[in-house]
Amino acid sequence: MVITPTHFTKHHQKIVAEAEEKEEKEEFELLSQECKELLLSLPKEKATIPKSGTTWLKALVFAIINRKRYSNTQNHPLLTLNPHDLVPFLEYKLYSNNQVPDLSNVFPDDHDQPRTFATHVPYPSLEESIKKSENVMIVYLCRNPFDTFISSWHFTNKLRPESLPGKFSLEDAFKMYCSGVVGLGPFWEHMVGYWNESLKKPEKVLFLKYEDMKEDIVSNLKELASFLGFPFSVEEERENVIEEIARLCSFDKLKELEVNKSGKAMTFSKQFENKHLFRKGIVGDWVNYLNPSMVNQLSQLMEEKFEGSGLSFKVL
Repeated sequence: MVITPTHFTKHHQKIVAEAEEKEEKEEFELLSQECKELLLSLPKEKATIPKSGTTWLKALVFAIINRKRYSNTQNHPLLTLNPHDLVPFLEYKLYSNNQVPDLSNVFPDDHDQPRTFATHVPYPSLEESIKKSENVMIVYLCRNPFDTFISSWHFTNKLRPESLPGKFSLEDAFKMYCSGVVGLGPFWEHMVGYWNESLKKPEKVLFLKYEDMKEDIVSNLKELASFLGFPFSVEEERENVIEEIARLCSFDKLKELEVNKSGKAMTFSKQFENKHLFRKGIVGDWVNYLNPSMVNQLSQLMEEKFEGSGLSFKVL
């Protein structure tokens, strides 16, 4: 997996430049042997491009898989812990700063319970053994590039060091975004990579769209639960368990929890404020920021890069 922060920085420009000269898969070799061995044994994994609903998906996956264990939502871990603490990132949390984690504290006591982790790593960078393993299942959540960009730009400025002058301008960020100069490579390659695999191996890779989930959360949760191997029973549907999970993991619910308003998480040995993970969580906020020229440029870029893939988005 690639160990890369998700900010627009000179460091990322260097990574992208190097990626143009080397195969993306070589980046996997940067990890420790322990991390590689862990990846080979992962039963479940969720993936996203940054600022595409990662926190939301983590909450939903955790709630679905553990709904029998935490049937009483009043005592649910999501009420006191941030989703990133419950479904940790491999590259940002477990193996950051060359640490080797105590996996006994990560893996569930119940061996029938799947081990669930997260990553922002592009599909081509995954080890071949992971792609071919029958035990690894991947859930990928994708958001339309317009809103993904705006959310990333806001997030970058929230985390911008005080030592740097001013904010990162929308215009500069947009130029880099459309040029593919971002921490994990061009957004179109990231999205199409997982999209194509979901078409080839639908039993292994589930491709979800943020906009579809916002529009019809119940149908998408049923699909997600079935894919994970934890389908909702007729009785659960009758008792509105799906709707309860949707409410528990909703943007408004998570944003108002004390742990997400004042809590902090440790990433790369730095304190990270959970409140920065929650802004608006809506579809179409980009209309408040992008001028007609930008909209036209990004639309043409999407048409060019997604041509023939069958991948499309609802942007409003």
